[in-house]
Amino acid sequence: MKSILIPFWLLLLTTISCAQVPGDRPKVNNKDFDKKISKTISFTIPILGVDELKKIQDDVVLLDARRQNEFKVSHIKGAKRIGYKKIEGTELEGIDKDEQIVVYCSIGYRSEKVGEKLKKMGFKNVYNLYGSIFEWVNQGNEVVDKDERVTKKVHTYNKRWSKWIDEGRAEKVW
Repeated sequence: MKSILIPFWLLLLTTISCAQVPGDRPKVNNKDFDKKISKTISFTIPILGVDELKKIQDDVVLLDARRQNEFKVSHIKGAKRIGYKKIEGTELEGIDKDEQIVVYCSIGYRSEKVGEKLKKMGFKNVYNLYGSIFEWVNQGNEVVDKDERVTKKVHTYNKRWSKWIDEGRAEKVW
C-alpha cells in the first residue's frame, strides 16, 4: 500500500506546485527577478503586467501597499497609500466594490496579501501588479515623490532587495 501512496503523493504535490505559477506571466526584464517574484507570491490574486497597467492607469484605483516612508520617497503617480498590515476603512472611502483596483508594493508579496484582504472585504476586481514598483521603474516608467514631483529615488525596502532594481534605473534608498 505504501508503494502505491508515495508515487501518488509525489505526483499530486508536483501537479499542485506547478499549477500555481502561471506560464503566461507578464513580461519582466530580468529573468532572475521573474524567478524571485514567482517564488515569492502565491498567485492568489490575478496579476497584471506593467504594460497592461500603463494602458489603463487613468481608469483604475491604484493602491500602494508599502510603508509610509517608502511611499514618501516615491510611488506610481496617482497611487493612494493603503499600507500593508492594517487596512482601515478610511483608505477605502469612496472606492466602489466593483471598481478595478490594482495593488502594488516592492515586488508583489505585500500587495498580494492586501489584495486577498480586499477580496474578503467584498471588492470584486482586484489585481496585483506583477513585479510591482521595482518592475515599473525597471521598464523605464516614472515615479513621483511625496510632493508629486518626478524623482529617480526608489525605496528598495533594504539593501538586499535593492539588487532587483536594474542599475541606472533609479537611485536606490532604504
